[in-house]
Amino acid sequence: MDREALRMLRSPQFWRMAVLWVLSLLHSYLLLASLRGRATASRRQRPRLREGRRPICVVTGATSGLGRAAAAALAREGYHVVLAGRSTQLLYETVQEIRRQQPDAHLKEFQVDLASFKSIKKFGTSLKQWIQGENLEPSIQLLVNNAGILAKSHRVTEDSLDEMIQTNYIGPFILTNFLLPLLKNSSVPSRVVNLTSFTHRCVSGMDVSEDTLRGIKFGRCSVGESYPLASTYEYTKLCILMFSYELHRQLHMSSGVSVIAADPGVVETNIMRELPRCLSWFAFLVLRFLKLLQGPDTGIAAVLDAALAPPEESGKYFFGGKGRTIRSSQLSYDTEVAMKLWEESTAVFKELQLKGDDFRDS
Repeated sequence: MDREALRMLRSPQFWRMAVLWVLSLLHSYLLLASLRGRATASRRQRPRLREGRRPICVVTGATSGLGRAAAAALAREGYHVVLAGRSTQLLYETVQEIRRQQPDAHLKEFQVDLASFKSIKKFGTSLKQWIQGENLEPSIQLLVNNAGILAKSHRVTEDSLDEMIQTNYIGPFILTNFLLPLLKNSSVPSRVVNLTSFTHRCVSGMDVSEDTLRGIKFGRCSVGESYPLASTYEYTKLCILMFSYELHRQLHMSSGVSVIAADPGVVETNIMRELPRCLSWFAFLVLRFLKLLQGPDTGIAAVLDAALAPPEESGKYFFGGKGRTIRSSQLSYDTEVAMKLWEESTAVFKELQLKGDDFRDS
């Protein structure tokens, strides 16, 4: 075991993940078990456009893990899948792999980095231009905000934000707002699916100040302390969950856009790639022994349930597959905090827009 692994083993953040995350996961499964016999599974359905046109869906983080599995599964469901990811090479390889398995799949790839406002804006513009150039209905029917990272250190992006917070929450918030006109313009009900996590249950208090959203609080470590990677990750997953509920409240009654949160549980992906390999290997070994670890093709069930659920399922929390939903944490339903989070997130969004305009004018 190397020095970095030993240092992490002594970290409170490691034991937070080892203990609190497992307890939160077990709590979610207990909620699922308590509903057995009473819960009704949502039926899956796909929007059907006029003139036989395929519905368009956008999947972020589509080059690996759940994102790749979601892209392949939604292509099988008949969607024209737009794959969005940071690496052009991995996007190309992913598209080729899906086409080998599904020769008739309709796919389009775009490079986008959710930790960059400029990249998100460019993607939004390119997507609209592609839709127009293909003579498609000027709309999309599904947005799956899947991309996420578990960073082991505080890294500041070009937008002066913490990279994990921007990738996992601020970036999806901005992207969703950019694409809302296309979602609202759909001739059939459209959908936003936000991937959250059972780890949101570990957050006991919600600070939604602008400094916290920027990551200043999480990046301000005392001497000898390490970056609170577990607490920061939990925070981002609660943020995107509360964003889902607030967006649902704002949109569902006034438009044809539904919003659903999906929690895939523990899936064997490369999200822990920044952690010492021996620790992530051991964690997966234990979870596999406990029968809590899923492969991407199995873990994608809750995401597909959320993507293909009827519009009246908007505002729910899908977990466990088979169309099942459970309650998220009590804190996640605090509407006052959610509204404050929306306000502060919008302020960050507008500030980045102004900076972008200033840069273009200079």
